Formats: sequence, C-alpha cells, structure tokens
Amino acid sequence: MKKLSLIIFLFSCSIVFGQQKVDVSASNIKWTGSQISGKSHFGSLKFKTGNITIKDNVIESGIFVVDMTSLSVEDLEGRGKKSLEGHLNSDDFFSVESFPTSSLEITSGKKTGPNSYDVSGILTIKGISHKVNFSLSLGNDDSANAKLTFDRSKFNVRYGSGSFFENLGDRLILDDIELEVSLLLR
Repeated sequence: MKKLSLIIFLFSCSIVFGQQKVDVSASNIKWTGSQISGKSHFGSLKFKTGNITIKDNVIESGIFVVDMTSLSVEDLEGRGKKSLEGHLNSDDFFSVESFPTSSLEITSGKKTGPNSYDVSGILTIKGISHKVNFSLSLGNDDSANAKLTFDRSKFNVRYGSGSFFENLGDRLILDDIELEVSLLLR
C-alpha cells in the first residue's frame, strides 16, 4: 500500500511540478484566416514535438514544434482544397519547403484562475521570431487548450496583406491568423 501511495504521489508531482510531453498524435491546431469580405478558410496543423514545464502550479517554460508540411485545409474539398493548400505552402504564404517547421517557446506564464493562465512566448515562423501573448487553460484530465492570434505580416507572410499592398478591395486578407490549440499531455 505504501508503494502504491508513493507512485501516486510521484505521478501527481510530475504533473504539478515537472515537465510534460505533448502527445503529438492526440494534439492538434486549428487555424482560421479571413478576408475583409467576411469569407474565411480554416484547417489544421500537427505538432512534431512539444513539452511544457509546470512548477508550483505555474507554467515556467515550454517548447512546441509544428510540422508545417502537415498544413491542411478543411473547409474545401477536391481541386479547391488542393489549390489552396499548395498556395499556403508556397512562398506567397509560409514557404514550407524552405521552412518545414515553426515553433513556439513559452518564456513565462501567470496564473489568472484555478486552471487558467496568461502565457508569454516567442513564436517563430519562416525563421522570424516575435513575442506573443495568449491564454491557456489546463484540464483535470491532462489536457490543455490555448487560443492564440498572430499577425502574419510580422512573419513576412505578404500575400493579400494590407500591410504590404494597397487597393486590394474585398480581396484583402486580414493579417490576424487565429489558432485554437488542443493538447494532450503525458
């Protein structure tokens, strides 16, 4: 019985006080991009690796690597889907052949509620890094959810951006890309 209690205690400590790996096969990222006209597209991305360190119920650090080659469009089918995926992978957008991964490094986290945090980190896309802030909530079942919005123009993603081009009219694609992240931690 003492041995079982010790195992349970150590497991609990690893969740509250240690590094946890992301189960990449059970975790995902949903992205959404929108045009000024109100039209939007969405899809998914997969993680290559990920871990997060929580100590004394505070998120201390973490590193997440995203497999950009997994970029998928989910609101279209057939030729439209294939065409948009190709365009998003091209140099007009994310230059996936040259930059097959993107990353997020968590630098700090501040607890804002029983299971919620404001998190700061460094997002790197196309080899360009910028600070980001986002909200993250931890579930009681080794899950975590985050919402992050980033400005694609800061990462040299120019196509259809009003930050780089004028007179785009209703073809203007908004710079903000929304990410909804679901993590399963081990």
